[in-house]
Amino acid sequence: MSTKQLQLNIVTPEKLILQEVVDFVTVATTEGELTILPNHIPLIAVLAHGDIVAMTQGEYVPIAVVGGFLEVKQENGNTIVVVLADFAEHVADISDEEIAKAQKRAEELRIAAENKDIVDFEHFQTDLERSLTRVKIADKWRRKKYRR
Repeated sequence: MSTKQLQLNIVTPEKLILQEVVDFVTVATTEGELTILPNHIPLIAVLAHGDIVAMTQGEYVPIAVVGGFLEVKQENGNTIVVVLADFAEHVADISDEEIAKAQKRAEELRIAAENKDIVDFEHFQTDLERSLTRVKIADKWRRKKYRR
């Protein structure tokens, strides 16, 4: 790895989403948007729902993310960025059909959440956030150029 790049690892409980050497990465945290460049100071942050955008070889690599943590660390002079996400998905993997399903699911969950008899509100809230984030990020990147 060149000293002008950093290692980015994005992991969910289900699988490794991305493991790549990138030029920089921009993430949405609960404290605001943050761009991490090589030689960034060590940091731990809570992720906001949104997208993580890495730049590599002049191409954007957008990932939709719902919840989790970010760690920036230095190892042997290299900058390592580790994202432990509750849910993450490459924007290219979100098809129009999946967007329609996510919108429908979000509406179903909204209606279900209004039912006061439902005990598992947190489960519904998590599913709703995941569906809405997928729709929002896919729509944001629909007309932009990025690596598939």
